[in-house]
Amino acid sequence: MPTVKVRNIKNYEVGEIQLSDAVFNAPFNEPLIHAAVRNFMANARQGTSATKTRGDVSGSGRKLWKQKGTGRARIASLRSPLWKGGGNVHGPQARDWSYNMPKKMRRGALRSALSERVREGNVIVVEGWSLDKPKTKDFVASLATLGLEGKTLIVDTFDNENLMLSARNLQRAKVVNSLGLNIYDLLYHEKLVLSQAAIEELEQLLGPKEEKSAAPDDASDERVEAAAATKTRKAAAAKPNRASKPGSKPAVAKPERASKPKKEAA
Repeated sequence: MPTVKVRNIKNYEVGEIQLSDAVFNAPFNEPLIHAAVRNFMANARQGTSATKTRGDVSGSGRKLWKQKGTGRARIASLRSPLWKGGGNVHGPQARDWSYNMPKKMRRGALRSALSERVREGNVIVVEGWSLDKPKTKDFVASLATLGLEGKTLIVDTFDNENLMLSARNLQRAKVVNSLGLNIYDLLYHEKLVLSQAAIEELEQLLGPKEEKSAAPDDASDERVEAAAATKTRKAAAAKPNRASKPGSKPAVAKPERASKPKKEAA
């Protein structure tokens, strides 16, 4: 299990923390990360660029001259793409660029990128980022104390409102929570700062899920058998029995008919 030192915002070591192998020690999978980044960027596209076709351009649709007899080329409308001010041909149209990516692939890409940041040594774990008031100057001073000068991504809980408000005006730093962590921010920022609470949340979100045992208990077996026996008794009681009905006539055997004697041949 990878071990990372825990610091406070004054850059003093206060302990160590062991990270989960399933989340922070996953193998590097470049094709999976590339696919996740493409999916994120495609989903972020607005897709609102569009050009006007001949049906969208304003103007008269009157036929300028008759079809035959003038010696000129036939024409239907000034809005034709052949004329200046006409419509556009095969231009971009508004569309939705987003597409779905399996959840397991997205989580696998996050695990791979987080593990690579840990192996690079670009992950800093802080005990807690407590600020007295929401002030950007104090936030910048704490970044300088920790030695964070480049692009920095800070993952903490949304309960730390002073940290969220202090980082809004700073372009080189971004603060997100565990649910808002995405593959693009993880690769764009050079340094990753995690709080201890954020590490626990990430291990719960990206870690292996516990499988529930499918074998029932002994008590549940007895309940199932008792329910089946009760159902069988009810079905047998609901089925009618003609012999037990009151006023029903007893079954009487029908007499056999006597066979007619055969005529003798003359």
